[in-house]
Amino acid sequence: MDHIQEELDSSFLNMTRVALITGGAKGIGAAIAYELAKEGHDIIVNYLTSEIKAKELQEKIVKDFGVRCMTYRCDVSKEDEVEKMIADIEKEMGGVDILINNAAIDLSNLFHLKTADDFRRTFDVNVIGAYNCAKSVYRHMLEKEYGRIINISSTNGVNTYYPMCIDYDASKAALNSLTHDLAFEMGPYVHVNAIIPGFIGTESELDGYDEEFLKEETDKIMIKRYGDPKEVAYLVAFLVSDKADFINNAIIRIDGGQMGSVY
Repeated sequence: MDHIQEELDSSFLNMTRVALITGGAKGIGAAIAYELAKEGHDIIVNYLTSEIKAKELQEKIVKDFGVRCMTYRCDVSKEDEVEKMIADIEKEMGGVDILINNAAIDLSNLFHLKTADDFRRTFDVNVIGAYNCAKSVYRHMLEKEYGRIINISSTNGVNTYYPMCIDYDASKAALNSLTHDLAFEMGPYVHVNAIIPGFIGTESELDGYDEEFLKEETDKIMIKRYGDPKEVAYLVAFLVSDKADFINNAIIRIDGGQMGSVY
């Protein structure tokens, strides 16, 4: 009987899940969506402004892997919009089993030009957005006695960088704290972890930077290169798999050994 129960438990852990990736139309979010689809999960690509990229990703995922994939426009900082999104997903796909809180903004500007409104908007998206989504999917996860939530944070939340990123840095530190609180609140069935990427070579990260700046940044990394979004996606795929079932309430760096980066 024990081996039968073990097989049932294993099949439960490995079955197809429904994964919602916020800010999933491009960059790290798109890489995560594609990798989780590759693993056989059904995908919801959330976006706010990048509709064309979201639709293109949807078509690619369906073509390459044949899983269910839908796109959904929603401002995660708006509680009512998030609740509607989750309700619509439940009707269409049966509920969210895996939540990747990736949506984020960075309103970089010179310190003396920043405003309180910049701080509010950054926290609204980066922190309250993650809270809104986690709260909205929790009921379904609790009913299923299964759930995985991964917050995509940043090494900016544990290091001192530039005053021009002060609101972004503070929001990522808050997201790390939120991760711990959610893990305590949602255990034992829902695992909540955070990933803190370092310098990842997304289009938005590389756009506008000159070669001198890129060299300065990569010189801070022990392996002397910036990361690929796929490498973050590989880590996410592992954390939502049954192989990572004993990992919970963790903040995991993926930064190539960025000097001065600690957690």
